[in-house]
Amino acid sequence: MFRIRKSVGRRRALGTIAALLGAAIPLARGKTSASAGTVPQAGSSGSTGGRRITDLIGSNGWAGASNDVEMWRQMGITWGRDSVGPGQPDSPTEPMRVDKTGSQFDNDLPSALLLNNRNGIKSLLLLGYTPPWNATVPGDSNSAPVDVRAWTRYVEAVVRKYSAPPFNLRYFQIWNEAAGKLSGGLPQATFWHGPNFNKDEKHAKPYDRAMQDYVERVHLPAARIIRKYNAYIVYGGWPDQGGVSNFCKWLEYRSPASNERMLDWVDYLDTHYLGVADLDPLYQQYVKNGPARGIWQTEIGDAYMKNPHYLAEYFFDFAVWALDRNWNEPNKYVSMIYHWDGYEPFRLTHRGPPRRTYNASGRSLVVLHQTVSGSLASLTNPLQFGPGASGSGLRSGNDIVLQVNGSAGWRAVTVAGLKRPSGREVKIDFIDAVTGTVSAPDAITTTWSNDGLQLRFKVPDKVNGAENDPPTHLAYIAVRSLA
Repeated sequence: MFRIRKSVGRRRALGTIAALLGAAIPLARGKTSASAGTVPQAGSSGSTGGRRITDLIGSNGWAGASNDVEMWRQMGITWGRDSVGPGQPDSPTEPMRVDKTGSQFDNDLPSALLLNNRNGIKSLLLLGYTPPWNATVPGDSNSAPVDVRAWTRYVEAVVRKYSAPPFNLRYFQIWNEAAGKLSGGLPQATFWHGPNFNKDEKHAKPYDRAMQDYVERVHLPAARIIRKYNAYIVYGGWPDQGGVSNFCKWLEYRSPASNERMLDWVDYLDTHYLGVADLDPLYQQYVKNGPARGIWQTEIGDAYMKNPHYLAEYFFDFAVWALDRNWNEPNKYVSMIYHWDGYEPFRLTHRGPPRRTYNASGRSLVVLHQTVSGSLASLTNPLQFGPGASGSGLRSGNDIVLQVNGSAGWRAVTVAGLKRPSGREVKIDFIDAVTGTVSAPDAITTTWSNDGLQLRFKVPDKVNGAENDPPTHLAYIAVRSLA
């Protein structure tokens, strides 16, 4: 109870995270896939308030030792997310405890939050779940509370304590992946159970009051408390199997008891494990003109990180997408990796022994952070790729950075309309997006003309996406010191 349960085995088998190869892409302006209803570009770094790639990057869990904090800093991770409890796990008469965190509530929460504050890491606390003694499905902590007052006592204790000094938290998440029948086929969601639930999916039936019970017994009571303390409400992570259209139905659901929509009590929409393009309908409908403040994904990655390109491509695409969607405050768009720590080779780090080290996914974040280190702005110059390559681009400080994906051999891209700066040397690097290795100068050639900047680059025979189908290489082309 009251914990972020591991979803081992629940995440889908990996689909192919395809490298974008094939014919020339005419004047693609920096997106690996176009999405409907694209809004005008942000235009300049000033219009986005000096946003940085690190604004987007979070992780589940907390950094512990000082060495861990330094590794988070190197990877550009600026957000953490974890549980708070244990609440009243055994009886309504026991003392309310909200001083522990972690899957087993065996770590001290106040010290973790203060460490985050000292190191510039922002914290998201997840509020959940129901004590078994108060569960509508007997003994099931993933079901609605019988006595809503017990739930609100817990929420009140958490928000009152941690929104105040010295913690000063402003972001609280209500529950995790509450949903009804999923578009992916499950009759009930993993973390929201009601009548007719059965661990054997073949014998489970849909939870007919899933929306109404969640809105009236969990979300609205918690949301009112969060707003009372001038804090922000983060929706409880809509599962990827649920479908975006189904998510919209939940957001729009109006409680018969209070005549309120859940959407009116959500500040940040939150989904799990979706691609960047999948977020656009939510932006167009609920963020572009309100009422929501932004879009988060509080879980991404997991086994998808077996592909060493996944995180670098995701966050670069996320930045390009956000720059074109009024990224006017730093916390508007955030995605949190599940998980930064572990023994599986695809996690960000391997915890040791003898010491913690980066895995390929973690190294790719370090390279991204180092390469895209400046204040971000949209790249208004169209990109035209030759056969066998694709990619996107943005401005980082005085640099233009292109993320390119290609098959082995010589590939080409034109940055249309880019003028060579007079009286200034331009340095161009071709950087391995997984290892950070900078290729020899003869691996890239440069031609300036009236059409713009033409680049030819040599993708090595040994590509860094060797297990992809087809195998491709992910790299950055950094055009330095243009201003």
